[in-house]
Amino acid sequence: MAKKQTLGGVIGFIGGGRMAEALISGILKAGFAKPSNVVVCDPDPARREALSSLGIAFSETNIEIVERAATVVLAVKPNIVAKALSGLGKAVGAEKLVISIAAGMKTASIEAMLCPEARVVRVMPNTPCLVGECAAGFAPGANATEQDCKLVEEMFRTVGICFRLDEKLLDAVTGLSGSGPAYVFTMIEAMADGGVLMGLPRNVAQALAAQTVLGAAKMVLEGKTHPGQLRDAVTSPGGTTAEGLLVLEKAGVRAAFAEAVRAATLKSAQLGK
Repeated sequence: MAKKQTLGGVIGFIGGGRMAEALISGILKAGFAKPSNVVVCDPDPARREALSSLGIAFSETNIEIVERAATVVLAVKPNIVAKALSGLGKAVGAEKLVISIAAGMKTASIEAMLCPEARVVRVMPNTPCLVGECAAGFAPGANATEQDCKLVEEMFRTVGICFRLDEKLLDAVTGLSGSGPAYVFTMIEAMADGGVLMGLPRNVAQALAAQTVLGAAKMVLEGKTHPGQLRDAVTSPGGTTAEGLLVLEKAGVRAAFAEAVRAATLKSAQLGK
């Protein structure tokens, strides 16, 4: 994780949903921003209530967000991006950095909704940024500067890992790491169910399953070893792991995970049209 840095100026969020909450919580915990420098606009009273414990400020309108903030995070569903950005072009101009985490929305589309000179960076994070373990990819728009890219990279590296990529690859990031936590939650739940089936208490089974995923992931990231090699290293001939892996292969689990990433990637591309 990168060395802690502090964002200068106000950062405004248009939209205060679960992803925005995770990102705000993450950058506050990391010390990248102070609560007094974060302002959010969301029309849902329930979302404002959920965010109130963070000590941040709230705005009634999106235009006020843009007027107050040096950096604006667009954190709304793709189907309401146009409505959220309506009338904001002049206020944004070339002076503000707009960071979009709207799934599938291309930088060119957002620039067209704002103004020709708008500085836009598109990011696909995921919800583990709430615990400092985000996996994100980003791509700059036509007018984004190297300084903009550096700020975005620093911001997201305070809450995990972040890669600069060609924009055409961000739909794949969405399908893999953006949607990926849900795949892993399902896997943890299923492994825990198996433990319960074989007599383990539910809380123990769930903790063992989650810790197993965490430990295995750390071995891949910290050891720089291919996961196939790590798997082979713990698969003794005729042993329990080999027996379990045979069941997974027969069930097509490997192909199912790959297909899930493919389907989510295609859906992301569809949302951007």
